[in-house]
Amino acid sequence: MSESRIDLQTFYGLKAGMTRIFDENGNHIPVTVIKLIPNLVTQVKTQEKEGYNAIQVGFYEKKAKLLNESTKGHLKKASVELNLTRFAEVKTDNVSADALGKELSYDAFSAGTYIDVTSVSKGKGFAGVVKRYNFRGGPASHGSHFHRRVGSIGNRATPGRVFKNKKMPGHMGVELTTIQNLTIVENNSEKGFVLVKGSVPGPKESVVKITKALKK
Repeated sequence: MSESRIDLQTFYGLKAGMTRIFDENGNHIPVTVIKLIPNLVTQVKTQEKEGYNAIQVGFYEKKAKLLNESTKGHLKKASVELNLTRFAEVKTDNVSADALGKELSYDAFSAGTYIDVTSVSKGKGFAGVVKRYNFRGGPASHGSHFHRRVGSIGNRATPGRVFKNKKMPGHMGVELTTIQNLTIVENNSEKGFVLVKGSVPGPKESVVKITKALKK
C-alpha cells in the first residue's frame, strides 16, 4: 500500500462518546469524540466500466479469521493488507486508477468545517405512541380509560381500512439518521480523533459517516 493519501468529501469513523472542552473565553462546549480509523480505497468504479464514477471505501478492521474468502480476494486485488469488513461507495467525478489501495486523508476536515453526520440511531425497544411520536394522551384523572393509548385508528365504510404509515406502537430507534450542519471543533489526526460540536446519532462504538455539509 502506498503511503500517499487522497482527499475525499467523505470518511467513516467510530463514535467514542461525548465530553466537553473549553474555548479561550472559558465557555463550555459539548463535543462528540469521533475515533479516526483507516479508510482505504478498495475499488475504483468508472463511467466506462460500471456506468458511473465512484470510489469504494473499505473500513472497520477485524481479525483475519472473521473474513470470508471473497472479501479476502477483494482486498488482495486492491493491494490492501488490512482486514477490512465494511465497504461503502462515494460518488465523485475525480476518479483515478492510481487511487486504488490508498488511504483517505483527513486534512480537508479542519476546525470550523461544516459537516453532515449519518449513523444508525440508538435502539429503544418496543415503545408506545406517547414515547415514540410524542402523542398527548388522554386524561390522567380517575375514571378515565384512555391514558396513553393510541385512540381510534379506523375509518368508515370508505375506505374501510387503516391507512399505511399510521403512527402506531412499535420498534423505536435503529433508523438511519442524518444531522446536518454540525461543525468540527478540532481535528487531531496525530492522536486519531475528531471533535464534533454537539451530539451525533448512534451508540458508542457505532460507525458514523462524516461528509462535507451539502447545504453550506
